[in-house]
Amino acid sequence: MKERKLKTRPDNNTTHRIFVAGTRMNDGKTTACLGLFAALQQMYPKVGFIKPIGQRFVEIDGQLIDEDSVLLEKTYKVETPISSMSPIAIDSTFTKRYLDNPEKMGAELTHKVCNAFDRASWEKNFTLIEGSGHAGVGSVFCMSNARVAKLLGAKAIIVSRGGIGQPIDEIALNKALFDQEGVEVVGAIINKVQIDKMEMIRSYTSRALKRLGIPLLGLLPSEKVLASPNLEQIRERISGTQLNPVDEIRPRRFNHIVIGAMTATSFLDTVSPDTLLITPGDREDIVLAALSHETHNTAGTISCIILTRGIQPSSQLLERITKSRIPFITVATDSYTVASRIHSMTVKTQPGDDDKIPLIKKIIQENIDLNQIVDAFKPNEI
Repeated sequence: MKERKLKTRPDNNTTHRIFVAGTRMNDGKTTACLGLFAALQQMYPKVGFIKPIGQRFVEIDGQLIDEDSVLLEKTYKVETPISSMSPIAIDSTFTKRYLDNPEKMGAELTHKVCNAFDRASWEKNFTLIEGSGHAGVGSVFCMSNARVAKLLGAKAIIVSRGGIGQPIDEIALNKALFDQEGVEVVGAIINKVQIDKMEMIRSYTSRALKRLGIPLLGLLPSEKVLASPNLEQIRERISGTQLNPVDEIRPRRFNHIVIGAMTATSFLDTVSPDTLLITPGDREDIVLAALSHETHNTAGTISCIILTRGIQPSSQLLERITKSRIPFITVATDSYTVASRIHSMTVKTQPGDDDKIPLIKKIIQENIDLNQIVDAFKPNEI
């Protein structure tokens, strides 16, 4: 039988391509890609997307597909088979399987990434490649972000969170890995910058990055809504059960958490717009105060009430809850544990986040110098 020839590099060498890396996980790579994709569509007829190595995934038609690839596909209808947008998913046994047979599996991984890139970039003018974590992630199976960028012939953008010292240090470390692989870093994006510190951060980071030979592409302001989970994400996080048939809790968010361990009167003094109330299921006095407050505030100021410790409300109270516009969720754990789990949540943008995605597009459009990215692909003038 003739041995199958495995690709060692992609066939496509004409499509412009940018590898979007982060200094750490959750620094804003997906946010950058969501916004950059829309911005690039205004400059190029066809834009593609691929996340070669994925660590957070869902199962689609029997295949493990990275969540960010699903997000980009559902948001933009990328016109690429979803399996080609997410060729490799790192499950719990992946690294062990690789180390047991590195030569065979390494060749197959290289082929799989190159083949997927060719399909994702077919008839595309520009392809966004999203990394997974910092430049060194994947080194254990010889597919670090820096090596994948080299393999695909991409230039790189590094995304870091707001600040001066630590972000610059981390960008320098990541650039060193890209330099080692011969990958050009065409710019950096500083994400999650406090609005009142934008100009100060811009001044100092641009000077520091210039010394590293990296252009500052822009700063993205911190927006509370982007870090705020919706109620469906909260329900999943705390393993809660919804008590009343309120239509579609997913879009709802909160601005303020109150743990109901005070008197009902004191609780009412703490209510502000979009309050999330966490209280034991037997604190019917607080629940009744919240329901009364809702009745006299038609605009609504309570986003959700979480009843803890697995205590179910009385039949009379449950009847009122069923008729309420406030979503009620019941959970077996105590109030402190619920609050801690919500506080520690890593909030990812999801398909259907209709309040987040337009904001992300707007932020990128207004704050990133796209021309610097495009200019990186122009022939050098002699």
